[in-house]
Amino acid sequence: METSFQINSNEPVNQQIYRILRKDIVECAIPPGNLLSEKEILTRFSVSRQPVREAFIKLAEAGLVQVLPQRGTFAMKISEQRVADARFIRQALECAIVRRAAEFVTDEQLLVLEHNLHRQELAAQNEQIREFLSLDDDFHQLLTQVARCPLAWETIESIKATMDRVRFLSLSQVSPPLSLIKQHYLIFNSLKAHDPNAAEAAIREHLQEMIYSITPIAEQNRDWFDHP
Repeated sequence: METSFQINSNEPVNQQIYRILRKDIVECAIPPGNLLSEKEILTRFSVSRQPVREAFIKLAEAGLVQVLPQRGTFAMKISEQRVADARFIRQALECAIVRRAAEFVTDEQLLVLEHNLHRQELAAQNEQIREFLSLDDDFHQLLTQVARCPLAWETIESIKATMDRVRFLSLSQVSPPLSLIKQHYLIFNSLKAHDPNAAEAAIREHLQEMIYSITPIAEQNRDWFDHP
């Protein structure tokens, strides 16, 4: 976890703190089950308690922290059930999104998607995991724009935090980026062919990857998962 962070004036302070702490939790720089020291965070960001507490509330809503009275705020252990629920909701949304995208996609939008895929390949080749994850998100966000429903990405963003923790762990241990890129190309080629059925099948298979990867990830990181 970084020791300091420069707050800028272009964005609400609580949102900046939320974004950085979310990244730390997703990437397990703050391991599941660990206490988030309010004092350390106040020092790190050089802010008052109010924006930190607002960030904690937002992290709790995302299922990333648990605030325990008189004890403190802890990074939540990863819930397999919450991951499965988020994947189910995301799959329902994205299947509908790619069907519309296959109908509406333009040649210009296909070029943007293809450029994103080339950048994914470069990030994977250079083992830039964080860059790959960011480009992966950009690819899926672009699909919502092609489908003319950008609001869908806000919904996906609000539920995928727990999925992102498993994604980060799985990239180095179970699901290498190159296999995910192949799946992205299947989605892309289906859009290029304006084939909604193929596009839906491709993205359904892609999002199923989460189900295949969570069991070995949970076995390898038992202390980080909330086992029923």
